Amino acid sequence: MFSYTFSLSALSDRISPTNLHYSESLMSEVNYPAFPQLVNELKTAQLAVSPAELHGLLTGMISGGLAINDNSWQPLLFDYTNDGLGWPISTVGVAESLLKATLSELANDQFELTLMLSESDSDLFATADGLSEWVNHFISGLGLANQSINKAPVDVKEALGDLEEISKLGIDEEDDLEEQADLLEQVIEHVKACVFTVHAEYGVRPSEDKKPTIH
Repeated sequence: MFSYTFSLSALSDRISPTNLHYSESLMSEVNYPAFPQLVNELKTAQLAVSPAELHGLLTGMISGGLAINDNSWQPLLFDYTNDGLGWPISTVGVAESLLKATLSELANDQFELTLMLSESDSDLFATADGLSEWVNHFISGLGLANQSINKAPVDVKEALGDLEEISKLGIDEEDDLEEQADLLEQVIEHVKACVFTVHAEYGVRPSEDKKPTIH
């Protein structure tokens, strides 16, 4: 049995396809690490973090305005995931690729965002669990960026409120799984809309993340 505090159906009356701010016709050209590669890197490095957790954390850090040009994100990542111990060089490289690909999507104004969830689209429960992990760590990433959420604009507070609820979501195996799958797809797109709302307020665009040139 699966036990969750929050149900997908609780959001169904708040989310509709007409309110999802993304484009189905525009495809991103950024290069994300392949999901199996990310799984293998984290496993080989013996890191107790899933691809969803890592991506959510990095996306939260970016959306919170943390600069990435000086590698200041790495010590924060090491502290949060590995008791301050550094990661293997190859794993850091994959994480950096993930970070840059995410930044590119968040800054392209096309409202396209890839979420590193389960590699199996057919496993509804794994996807729901992965989304919960992703959202929880996105919120943690915002905290690492030291954003004062209490002073956030109304739309950002609403987005964060939705994300906090979504972080508790789950699939009830006794409900209609096809209907739950449709709802989950809508919730995933709502998560993306919430992330863009937060990033629009706090996030640093690539052009802003460069140190000034000294002449």
